[in-house]
Amino acid sequence: MEMSSRAEIDGDPDINKGSMWILDQKLDQPMDEEAARLRNMYREKKFSALLLLRLAFQSLGVVYGDLGTSPLYVFYNTFPHGIKDTEDVIGALSLIIYSLTLIPLLKYVFVVCRATDNGQGGTLALYSLLCRHAKVKSIPNQHRTDEELTTYSRSTFHEQSFAAKTKRWLERHASRTNALLIIVLVGTCMVIGDGILTPAISVLSASGGIKVDHPHMSNDVVVIVSVIILVGLFSMQHYGTDRVGWLFAPIVLLWFLLIGGIGMFNILKYDRSVLKAFLPVYIYRYFRRGGKDGFTSLGGIMLSITGTEALFADISHFPVSAVQIAFTVVVFPCLLLAYSGQAAYLMQNQDHVSDVFYRSIPDSIYWPVFIVATAAAVVASQATISATFSIIKQALAHGCFPRVKVVHTSKTFLGQIYVPDINWILMILCICVTAGFKNQSQIGNAYGTAVVIVMLVTTLLMVLIMILVWRCHWILVVIFTALSLAVECTYFSAVLFKVDQGGWVPLVIAGAFLLIMYVWHYGTVKRYEFEMHSKVSMAWIVGLGPSLGLVRVPGIGLVYTELASGVPHIFSHFITNLPAIHSVVVFVCVKYLPVYTVPEEERFLVKRIGPKNFHMFRCVARYGYKDLHKKDEEFEKKLFDNLFLFVRLESMMEGCSDSDEYSLYDQQTEYSRDALLKNDGHATTSVIDLTISSVDSIMPAIAPSNVNSTVLSSGHLSSQTEVDEIEFLNSCRDAGVVHIMGNTVIRASRGSRFYKKIAVDYIYAFLRKICRENSVIFNVPHESLLNVGQIFYV
Repeated sequence: MEMSSRAEIDGDPDINKGSMWILDQKLDQPMDEEAARLRNMYREKKFSALLLLRLAFQSLGVVYGDLGTSPLYVFYNTFPHGIKDTEDVIGALSLIIYSLTLIPLLKYVFVVCRATDNGQGGTLALYSLLCRHAKVKSIPNQHRTDEELTTYSRSTFHEQSFAAKTKRWLERHASRTNALLIIVLVGTCMVIGDGILTPAISVLSASGGIKVDHPHMSNDVVVIVSVIILVGLFSMQHYGTDRVGWLFAPIVLLWFLLIGGIGMFNILKYDRSVLKAFLPVYIYRYFRRGGKDGFTSLGGIMLSITGTEALFADISHFPVSAVQIAFTVVVFPCLLLAYSGQAAYLMQNQDHVSDVFYRSIPDSIYWPVFIVATAAAVVASQATISATFSIIKQALAHGCFPRVKVVHTSKTFLGQIYVPDINWILMILCICVTAGFKNQSQIGNAYGTAVVIVMLVTTLLMVLIMILVWRCHWILVVIFTALSLAVECTYFSAVLFKVDQGGWVPLVIAGAFLLIMYVWHYGTVKRYEFEMHSKVSMAWIVGLGPSLGLVRVPGIGLVYTELASGVPHIFSHFITNLPAIHSVVVFVCVKYLPVYTVPEEERFLVKRIGPKNFHMFRCVARYGYKDLHKKDEEFEKKLFDNLFLFVRLESMMEGCSDSDEYSLYDQQTEYSRDALLKNDGHATTSVIDLTISSVDSIMPAIAPSNVNSTVLSSGHLSSQTEVDEIEFLNSCRDAGVVHIMGNTVIRASRGSRFYKKIAVDYIYAFLRKICRENSVIFNVPHESLLNVGQIFYV
């Protein structure tokens, strides 16, 4: 496994780091080659034809449920006031055909799906990919060692290349990176809105089949049935999809075969002339004849491509090639047949546009199709709800959402999670939308608004991906951007006409979530900046001496901090007010990186702070946005295992070093001391400057079997020192472990503007009060918890 022990530029000068520098020199080249081999194995992973077909079949249930249920409500939302001319049906069908071809097929399946972050899709995954190729991450808590992860891919640019110029332009002003974050959050909030609107419109449309067979039934009965199904759907979320997920693919495949077969039957029975819709000239005639009404009807046409974003967000479960096969072989042809069949039926039954899907079903199979349609609507709703949970988890990892409880629902599939608080919020909002509107038309208007905004955000992010990651020629970028925006901006302008007819719903929902996410992110960044600006100088720690000027009592103190470097202000605040500190102090930083996962063997970075007789260490635990910090006792055990391993390796490296290596190390140490004396006591206004003031070595703890054989065969190991320190650490661990956590409260300064006071003193303070405490997340026993409070003003 890769060994990434690099000399770091950091704000925490260390006195005793020679052993780690030597280890880096001895093990650098072999581990880099091993890391490259592992990366290539991952990237070149191939699938057999049989396995690929099986995965393509399974992807139907997870990826295409939402897109597949669109035929339930598209024509009704396109012609909510009825059909005036039969040729309008052909024009609408032509628009549907080319919308499905341009957006889901060409843009998403064959372009956007290749822009995944190691297989992970969605707006936040694209943002994470950009964060690794440009300095756009607003919380600069990364080390260079993070770039050595096997899941971290980053490339360099030629100084005069278009990509390099774009990168410099993006990084030049904080306002641009902030604008990029807001765009990403807007897209994220709209996807959350999809998680509310998809179950509402899918279940309501499927339940509407009851009224078709019983035309005198009140619409309230359909709404009540829909609400009952929705309550059952959300109530079952805590079981996860692992137990019933095997049903999804057969249900959705049966659904596609049914709608495709019914569509072909209707084409042959009613009107084959609808196949003229494959000629784009009918689109021009449709707009010329319909005028403004024809243009606004695009809001209904757009519903034919809803679920495309869910396709991209849920792609992480399957290889791209499997998703492409499923779409081109099953989904695309069946959808074309379904819409063509409905259009053929409408050519002779224009009055049935409000429930054309159920009206066009042959009587002999009506109720079986109704059952399958309801099951497919539930599967589609499940897919968007699961995607919403995943997005909330990603937002948590980026510091953009309050800490909420995240539960694993499957021991087999790590990506299957359940967020209880969000689940019940989604259920309440979904029921309110269903019961409040009571019809598909206004919900469809709301749904279309949310979908088109997400697509616009994806297009903007894809432009940056093509430039910074793929290094595409600017002409290709312009072609992709022009084609995408031409279609999506047209749809966007059409849905704007329907904002007052239900389109305001996703805007209000997204606005509320955007306010919560941005305010939380703002507070998180300010807390981190406070930690960076107020962290303690290493010179001050060294000046205190081995006892730190206090009584060292038996035990280990785990000081939790958001800093991956430097001694946090909470530590000086603690020892200034209390007369004693533990014999061993470990600064623990749990941080998330812009990668989808951090392998278990690369998760921990361990280093020593100060001379050995200080017994001070730092442990950085790194997670990806798909990883879950589980609520178990394993975290503390793994932390100490890596700490003990670090001590052994450090002792080995001291024993096998030579004079030349030490002489170079002495020069490094001398430089570090000079830098630390120059920087001591001088505050700086830039967070970035604070991270480049000195040299800092951090190493991942690895199993001794992975250590270079040259190191293990050395006959000059300081074994006695190692044994003594290991025994000392074990005795301190037996004496007791205390978890010291900071409780930093931010307040708006007296001269702040009123909106800042509202955001910080009320909204952020409220979110901090209702979110989970760190002690709960880390499963810290109450009897060994010590909270240290601080207040600072922004």
